[in-house]
Amino acid sequence: MTSYKNADLHCHSVVSDGTLTPELLAARAHANGVDLWALTDHDEVGGQARALAAAQALGMAYLSGVEISVTFAGTTVHIVGLGFDPTNPQMVQGLAATRGGRNERARDMAEQLAAVGIAGAYEGALRYVGNPELVSRTHFARFLVETGVCRDTSEVFRKYLIEGRPGYVPHRWASLGDAVRWITQAGGVAVIAHPARYKFTANEEFALFSEFQQHGGRGVEVVTGSHSASEAARYADLARELGLAASRGSDFHSPDESHTDLGKLPPLPADLTPAWDLVAAHIHPGR
Repeated sequence: MTSYKNADLHCHSVVSDGTLTPELLAARAHANGVDLWALTDHDEVGGQARALAAAQALGMAYLSGVEISVTFAGTTVHIVGLGFDPTNPQMVQGLAATRGGRNERARDMAEQLAAVGIAGAYEGALRYVGNPELVSRTHFARFLVETGVCRDTSEVFRKYLIEGRPGYVPHRWASLGDAVRWITQAGGVAVIAHPARYKFTANEEFALFSEFQQHGGRGVEVVTGSHSASEAARYADLARELGLAASRGSDFHSPDESHTDLGKLPPLPADLTPAWDLVAAHIHPGR
C-alpha cells in the first residue's frame, strides 16, 4: 500500500464556498507538497472531474471528496465522504435535494440583515457565488467585509449569521444516516469533519459517534485546520478507543481567509489507520 506523507483531504473551491477554482487549488496543493489530495465541496460533486484532471496533470494522487451538511441534535454537522463514485445516482440526487433549500434560506438571511440596516445583502452575496445553488453564510460574510460592515469574516461570525444574531436562519439538512449511506453505497468512506467545532456535550458527542458508526461511518478528522494540538490529541484518542480511521485536511477556503494553508498540517499520529487506506483501491494515481 502506498504511503502518503502529506495528504490533504478537505478543501473547497468556487463550486461551493471557496474562492479558487479546482485547478488553482490543485496547483496550490502541489506547490505545498501535497501528495494525496481531495476536493470536498459542500453538498456538491460538480467540481470532481476538474479536480481529478488537474491533480493528475500535476502528478498528484487524488481521491474524490464531498462535505455533506447534516442536522444532528439541532446542530449542523459536516460529514466528509472520500473515495466514492461521484456519478452515483443516489449520491447526486441526495446532494441536489440537500442544496435545494439554500436559496430560500439566503433570502431570509438578507431580510434579517435588512431589518438591522444592512441593505442589498442577497445581491451582494451572489457576487461571490460560483454556484448559484450553494449560496451560503460565507458569501454573505464576504459581502459584509467588502462593504465595511465588519473588518474580517471572523468579526462577521461574532456579530451576525450565527444563532441569536441578525442573519441567522437555520436550514434543515440531510439526516446523518442519509449522508453516511450516500457515501458508503457509492463505494466511499464517511468521516466526521472537525468534531471539536460542534461544542457538543459529552453525551451529545457520544450519541453522534455512536449513531455515525451504526450507519456505517468509519472515520474522523483528527488533524484539521480548526483543531488545536490538544483537540487533535483528544480525537486521536477517540479514534483509538472507537476503532475509527483518522483523516487529515486543512479545510482550506481562501488564501485571504483560511488560517491553515493546503498541505501545512502536522502529520497524523503514526499508530492511527489513515482513512485513505480504507479506500486505497479508489485512489487515482498521478500521471
